Amino acid sequence: RKTISLAESCTGGLIMDMITNVPGSSSYFIGGVVAYSNEIKTGKLKVPKSFLKESGAVSKEVALAMAEGVRRYASSDIGLSVTGIAGPSGATRDKPVGLIYLALAWEVGSVSEQHNFLGSRRQIKEQSAVTGLDMLRRHLLGL
Repeated sequence: RKTISLAESCTGGLIMDMITNVPGSSSYFIGGVVAYSNEIKTGKLKVPKSFLKESGAVSKEVALAMAEGVRRYASSDIGLSVTGIAGPSGATRDKPVGLIYLALAWEVGSVSEQHNFLGSRRQIKEQSAVTGLDMLRRHLLGL
């Protein structure tokens, strides 16, 4: 059985909440970090400051670094991360509300996905969480 840890930014712990609502989740869920601030990203998760400066907190590079960082921090088999702009503010021309990056990291690899969700802040957070769990599911099934 694989162990899982989470690093969440824009979802604020929603994925961890969904996981821990399942009885028996303590057998595979190690824990996680709500890395809402860049200080937590660089401190706890060891995201390189250069990634934040060059690509911004909402980027593939930061999502991958967060996933690897939480995997190492929690000593889990798999790290899942999410970073994005849930809105209604915080958007730029290049990074609109609803832009989300998800990433998985494991001992021998990593993968990321970019998504553009529509809806309210709550809807974007929920879509991000469900899509992140589906990404994890597909990885575990080898899809």
